[in-house]
Amino acid sequence: MIVSLVIFFTLIGGVAISTQSSLNSRLSKTIGLMETVFFSLGSGSLVLGVLVIFFGSGKLFELIHAPKLELFAVFFGIAYVFLSTFNVNKLGVTVANLTAIVGQILSGFIIDALGLFESEIIEFSWQRCISIILMLCALALIFTEKNSSSKNYGHT
Repeated sequence: MIVSLVIFFTLIGGVAISTQSSLNSRLSKTIGLMETVFFSLGSGSLVLGVLVIFFGSGKLFELIHAPKLELFAVFFGIAYVFLSTFNVNKLGVTVANLTAIVGQILSGFIIDALGLFESEIIEFSWQRCISIILMLCALALIFTEKNSSSKNYGHT
């Protein structure tokens, strides 16, 4: 039951990421790329600030004791929102998100296999190898389809 809920919430998170990147892409055409990333992260920070005040654990100021490497994660979040907004404008939602997912899974496999960031070591198996090959094939098929339909309709 708990695993089913976690999978369901993960799927909802995926829907949220696709929707956010698509809406951010459209907004960036109106107000600009940097402005969209600022608005997205800034307004998100304000909402989260209120949630932290009412529902947080009260440990926010322990940040001063956190390892610097862990604090660096904020830059990856900024990079993700920036790049997803930029890439959706250039590639479309499906191609941009699938490419990001393949990158996430590849880096996840490396983190798991090496036990980086004190994570549990999960060996790289033949099943993981085949899954990467299949994802790369899916990515190639979608890129091929996107490029052929762009040529058919005269898009650039």
